[in-house]
Amino acid sequence: MAGLPRLPRPGRRRAAGGPGRAPDAGPAPDAGLAPDAAGGGLAVLLDEPPVDRPAPGARPRPRRADRFGVRDLVREAAAGIDARPGRLFLTILGTVLGIASVVVTVGLAQTAAGQIARRFDAVAATQAMASASTTRTADGSQRATAPLPWDADLRADRLAGVEAAGLVAVVDVAGAAVTAVPVNDPSAPEVTSPPVLAATAGLLDAVRGEVVTGRFFDAGHDARADRVVVLGFRAADRLGVSRVDRQPSVFIGDRSYTVIGIVDGMQRRTDLRDAVVLPAGTARADFGLAAPQELHMRIAVGSGPLVADQVPTALAPNSPEVITVQGPTGSSGVREDVQADISTIFLALGGVALLIGGLGIANVTLLSVMERVGEIGLRRALGARRRDIAAQFVLESATVGLLGGMVGASLGVAAVVGVSALQSWTPILDIGVVLASAAGGGVIGLLAGIYPALKAARVEPITALRGGV
Repeated sequence: MAGLPRLPRPGRRRAAGGPGRAPDAGPAPDAGLAPDAAGGGLAVLLDEPPVDRPAPGARPRPRRADRFGVRDLVREAAAGIDARPGRLFLTILGTVLGIASVVVTVGLAQTAAGQIARRFDAVAATQAMASASTTRTADGSQRATAPLPWDADLRADRLAGVEAAGLVAVVDVAGAAVTAVPVNDPSAPEVTSPPVLAATAGLLDAVRGEVVTGRFFDAGHDARADRVVVLGFRAADRLGVSRVDRQPSVFIGDRSYTVIGIVDGMQRRTDLRDAVVLPAGTARADFGLAAPQELHMRIAVGSGPLVADQVPTALAPNSPEVITVQGPTGSSGVREDVQADISTIFLALGGVALLIGGLGIANVTLLSVMERVGEIGLRRALGARRRDIAAQFVLESATVGLLGGMVGASLGVAAVVGVSALQSWTPILDIGVVLASAAGGGVIGLLAGIYPALKAARVEPITALRGGV
């Protein structure tokens, strides 16, 4: 045993000086031990690593706490997401439906608003009408202060911005019945006759009408006062006229008029679909029509203010104030109101669907926390902090929401394009809305995972390992 160093005996202290001096505070370090062995001789004997003590005067280094890095956090979250594929599918399905609903509703709202805007631009923005101011007479009827001239359509047609013009007026037939067969049968039930209107040759083009069969009368019929008529398609159906190749006739009173065409369309004057239309010259000769009542014009887009300024002077140079022009303005308030209403309704529906998807994520995440209490307790016992546990579950729910958002946004775009293709519409989609919807899935998942993550962070290791919650 001579090779072992001698250790000081416990309880015996060696005086450092002579009598009268205080004893030493402790045993002197043995010369055979390292300097650190004075405070850790037991560690040396137990073959444990010596404590790393800072040098005198140096700042102590902070101990590194056990923690999970970002890579560990991502790996644990991915493992948690992939642990139950069936549940993952159902969770993502709720988010997919919510995000897809938002994209579909917003996309269809924008597409429908585009179709409404196109219709407004095709009809309202390219139509104008001029009429003479009227005054009320003593018997209560309306009377024009200065009637429109018979060549008003020709004058308007020469103006810049006017593409087509035509005159129209209601014909007073003095109670004469309009029939297809001149049979006077007192026992037959009384049938309401269709109205009779007079028009010039340019009216059909001015009101965007189309010929179903036959033709529309021209300026020659008007100038010669030919006894021909054109029927609106509903008036033709009422009179039993379906074809004109055999030159059928209708009777206004006891006068016979050859039907040369059947027309439809007339988006500006839909009452023409129910009317019997005579050439203006024929109405003047047979029924004494005094003056036209309205001048309809098809104008170029954006020329409404210019036409409204020029038409009164062209029709009544001496008193343009007696001519009233109704035309499109610079913007359509009706169109804007319709677009706003449609967008509001669809956004509300999409918000409800998105809320349902978020609640689904929160529910599934909370269920996952309840099932993984043992795992959470084990990780806490191994050194994971509360923030590490919370971050893992927040990352899981945010990832699920982001996956659902991306898939839902893709399906929503496909649905909008498909519906537009079936309806022959032009799909309108804001790429910003699509990207925001996809990212919104991640945000919804993040918010939905906050409460389950806080609940998981409050799990105590001892209680969890014992089987508690």
